[in-house]
Amino acid sequence: MSSGSLTRRAVFLDRDGTVSEEVGYMNALSMYRVFPWTGPAIRRINAGGLFAILATNQSGVERGYFTEESVRQVHRKLAGEIDASGAHLDAVYFCPHHPDRCCGCRKPEPGMLLRARNEWDLDLETSYMVGDRYTDVLAGKAAGTRTILVMTGDGAAERERHRGAALQPDHFAGNLADAVDYILNA
Repeated sequence: MSSGSLTRRAVFLDRDGTVSEEVGYMNALSMYRVFPWTGPAIRRINAGGLFAILATNQSGVERGYFTEESVRQVHRKLAGEIDASGAHLDAVYFCPHHPDRCCGCRKPEPGMLLRARNEWDLDLETSYMVGDRYTDVLAGKAAGTRTILVMTGDGAAERERHRGAALQPDHFAGNLADAVDYILNA
C-alpha cells in the first residue's frame, strides 16, 4: 500500500449475470456473451474517475470443469468487447476455489475486495459492489462498501428469495447501466 491517504473510489463488478449473461459453468469461450450495456456502463465508470474492478467466483476451476487459463481467456474476451466501447477494467480478481474450501477470497467473503483495497489504495466506504447475487451483497457489506443488486442474471430470483433477510442491498437496479446511473448521481 502506498503512503498516500485512501481516497480512490471503486465499482466492484460481479461477472456472470452482472456484466455478462449467466450460463452456468462455462466450458467453452463461445458461451460467453457480454450484455450490450456493459461497455458503455464501464466507460461511464472510467469517465467518472472510479476504478472498475471485476471480482468473480469461478469455482469451476477447482471442480475441474475448466482451467485458470480458460478463465483468463474469458476475461481477455470481456476486455476486448468493452475496449470497443472505449472502456477498460482497472483490475480483475477471481476466486478459483470450491465453496467447501472456506477460503477468504470466495464471495460472500470480502477477500477479493480487501486485496484490491490494499493493492490500489481504495476507500471502500465510498465504493460499490454491484452483483446479481446476495453473495455479492454480503461480500460488499463485509468489506464496507455500498451494495447494489441488479435484476439481471439471478438478481430477480435472489431478491425474491431474500426478501425478508435482515441484510439488504443499499439499492436495487434493473441492470449494470441503471446501477452506474445511481452511483454517478449519488
